[in-house]
Formats: sequence, C-alpha cells, structure tokens
Amino acid sequence: MSNPTLLPCDGCGQLVGSAHISRRLERLAWSTRFRPIHIQSLLLSAIAPERDDDLLYSPNFSFQGEAATVLAAAQISTAGKSPEAVQTEFQKLGLALIHVLECSIPKDISDSQLHSLIEKQLPSTLTRIRRSLKPKRLLLISSALQPHAHRFRDAHLGCSVLPPSPEVFLPRESSAEFALQSLRSALAISNSIAL
Repeated sequence: MSNPTLLPCDGCGQLVGSAHISRRLERLAWSTRFRPIHIQSLLLSAIAPERDDDLLYSPNFSFQGEAATVLAAAQISTAGKSPEAVQTEFQKLGLALIHVLECSIPKDISDSQLHSLIEKQLPSTLTRIRRSLKPKRLLLISSALQPHAHRFRDAHLGCSVLPPSPEVFLPRESSAEFALQSLRSALAISNSIAL
C-alpha cells in the first residue's frame, strides 16, 4: 500500500492530504462570496472553527460558536432570515472575518505549537491584508494573536490596528457572554474611529 502524498496547506501551513486541501478551498470559496468590495473593519481571528456551523460564511450552518458571537457583537439578528440574508447584512456593514490559520487544528495542540503555526502563517496573512483585502481597520479578536499584535502594528498595513489594549482580546476558552462583550467593545472602538 502506498503512502498518501502530503502537501503544505497554504491556509494553515500543515502537511496535509488532498481531502484537507479540498475542504480548505471550499471554505475559501464560501468566505470570498460575501467579502465586501471596500472592507471597513476586518476581523481577524487566530484559528478557523472546526465545525461548519461555527463558520460565519458556511451555507450549511445554524450560526453557532464563533459565528454566533460575531453576529451578536455586530448586532445582526438571525431570526427568520436565510443564511445568505444574514451574510449579506454583515457584508453591507463593511465587515469581513478571516483567520490566520484558515483550517481547523487539533484540539490538543499546545500553546507553543499554536504559537509556532501562527508565526509561520503571519507573513502570508500580512501580505493578504496589505495587497488584497486593504481594510480601513484591522480588528484582532483572538487572544492567540495578542503575542503577535506588534507584528501587525509594525507591518505598515495601511490601516489602523485594534484593539488598543489587551483587555479586548477574546480568550481562547472563554464563555460566550464574555466573548460577546469583549467583541462588542472592540467593534464599538472600531466604529468610533473616523473613516
């Protein structure tokens, strides 16, 4: 029996098989569909959720986890709306959500391994923000990005980088209520900055 060919994934930097690459491309297509032409605030999280229901841009979801928190913070109701209507409303606010690691990672990964993966993906994320996304503001919403915040501020991205203080970062394992309040505060700070 032959060993499967492993390739580096451009979304997370891990050596993976073809099924992983296919899933990454599918998720990329979902998020690209609802990207605003002019991004006012780009929300940057560290790790893409594993479940499709937790992904903001998935067409097969019920807005759980990260997606629910981001939508609640942006004060977008999902009641009685199709997924496409909700995603369009998020888009019309000039908001976009991306992840440094665009693929899910094993739950048992250590903090040092996570730090290493993020560090490895930062150059491509910074290039994507600078050359392709070009937001007015970059909002770091994950505590896993806190140790790297200076890299975003020093990268000459052509936009302001928030949050101004570490208290706004969402903890890796936070309660839904704390995460919601932290993100709502960060969005309020972001929206108070003149365009």
